[in-house]
Amino acid sequence: MNLQDSAILLFCIAAAAALIYLPFLVVGYARLSVGYDISAPRAMFDKLPPYAQRATWAHQNSFETFIIFAVAALMAYVTKQNSAVAGGAAIAFVVTRLLYSGFYIFDVPLARSLMFAIGSLCSATLFVLSILSVNS
Repeated sequence: MNLQDSAILLFCIAAAAALIYLPFLVVGYARLSVGYDISAPRAMFDKLPPYAQRATWAHQNSFETFIIFAVAALMAYVTKQNSAVAGGAAIAFVVTRLLYSGFYIFDVPLARSLMFAIGSLCSATLFVLSILSVNS
C-alpha cells in the first residue's frame, strides 16, 4: 500500500469525525435563536424548532455510524486494502454522511434513508474486503 492509498482511508476517518459536528452547528444556531439555557441545555430540546430537533437526531446518528465506519476503515488500513473499491467505499461513506445530515435537517426522509443504507454498505464493504484479504 502506498502512502496515497492509505491516506485516503485515514483522511476519510478524519472527515467522518468532523462531519459528526456539522448538524450540531445547526443545533447551536437554533439554541441561540430560542434563548440558550446554559443551566439546562438538554432540556431545551422541546423548545427547538423541528429542523433543529432533526439536526440533533442527525448528530446523534453520526456518532453511531462513525464508530462502525472507523473500525471498518482501520481494518482496511491494517490489512493494506489499496484497491479502488476500498478507497471508493471510504470516500462514498463521507459523501453519504454529508448528504444524510442535509436530508435529515431539511426533512427528506426517503433520501435520508437511502444515504444511511449506502453509508452502511460502504462500511460493510470495508469489513468484507479486510476479512477476505486475511483469509487469502
